[in-house]
Amino acid sequence: MGVGDEIFELAARLFPICRSITGDGVRQTLDILSDHVALERHEVPSGTQVFDWTVPQEWNIRSASITGPDGHAVVDFADCNLHVVNYSLPFKGILPLNELKLHIHTLPGQPDVVPYRTSYYAPTWGFCMSCDRASELPDGLYQVEIDSDLKDGNLSYGEYLHRGQTEREFLLSAHICHPSLANDNCSGLALLAILARHIAARETRYSYRFLFAPGTIGAITWLARNEDRTHLIDHGLVLSCVGDAGSPSYKRSRRGDAFIDRAMAHVLGHEAGAKLLDFSPYGYDERQYCSPGFNLPVGMFQRSVHGTFPEYHTSADNLDFISHEHLADSFRILTDVIDVVEGDWTPLNLFPKCEPQLGRRGLYAALGGQKSQEVTSMSLLWVLNLADGKHSLLSIAQRSGLPFRQVAAAAAILSDHGLLGETSSPLMPSSAR
Repeated sequence: MGVGDEIFELAARLFPICRSITGDGVRQTLDILSDHVALERHEVPSGTQVFDWTVPQEWNIRSASITGPDGHAVVDFADCNLHVVNYSLPFKGILPLNELKLHIHTLPGQPDVVPYRTSYYAPTWGFCMSCDRASELPDGLYQVEIDSDLKDGNLSYGEYLHRGQTEREFLLSAHICHPSLANDNCSGLALLAILARHIAARETRYSYRFLFAPGTIGAITWLARNEDRTHLIDHGLVLSCVGDAGSPSYKRSRRGDAFIDRAMAHVLGHEAGAKLLDFSPYGYDERQYCSPGFNLPVGMFQRSVHGTFPEYHTSADNLDFISHEHLADSFRILTDVIDVVEGDWTPLNLFPKCEPQLGRRGLYAALGGQKSQEVTSMSLLWVLNLADGKHSLLSIAQRSGLPFRQVAAAAAILSDHGLLGETSSPLMPSSAR
């Protein structure tokens, strides 16, 4: 089974679950993710103050339906969990159509899909239907029932820390609160879990923290509970919408020139149609990590940008909308970025006056060797020329236009032949690079 198949299979297991910012759906999701990565679970009680926010009451739902005047079901939560407004208050009653319609959400511009709506911080009850179906409802009395509860409980999140050679961290975060939406964000959760398993089997310089938390309130809660450790974060990415056919895109951190911004720009510079976006204080949890009191070097990786594709936050964001191929491609891009983070260092040419004689050292012959399949004579020359103690390998890759892996392989060969030294520790805070 290829990595794309694994990620898709996991996303398919997660898809049917009704998740929200709290509740048993989140715990069930964490249970499934724990089959792939050893998550540490956290439960934060309702009412806990987290900066300017308060952990809300816990929401759970068992069933919901609308029964028409003829006794037949018009809507059944069991058919699609998007049919109920997420965080709906419980309700039971008999209503005429004109009153019921005040609590029905549709999407007239896309009349055949069910929209996704929430009422996290403005308590109410409601249903979501396709506009086509809602327009067919006849006058009469409707029996309405939402069997849910909203009461003191806990907010749940999970994290996994892979310890590297140092405590300096790379944070990878995905929101766990959306119900049956395949791209947003079953794809992100599944990819992050499989990536965590991949990193767990690897020796790394950085420590890697994988966070699965509810959107907004989950990230805020994690930051409030870990404020004393955020100074260790040198790089970060938020993942969402990573399984569709759109070209890959990256939203820069608030800093704009953090190492992760440069690394993502370099990797995506070799991807057809890739998009680089400047930071804005709207989106997913990157806006919490990048709030001015933290200003962490955290960007966001997606394929199609949220809110720009018609399937976004509708029932059309189903398993047919994501693919094994694009999940695998997103995985490859992320591992390429991690390779840049792990492999960057600053070389120094030990023979800086004119070019050293490469042929005499057998370097041209070495280009055909297995170790240096990526290496060309131009990559050797670029590294030698820019190895002045001021350019890291990433800087050389950016300047030359060569892929990082090719520059890194050239630097390794030159080092093996005694032509390069190192002017700095390969691991330093991104702000210093």
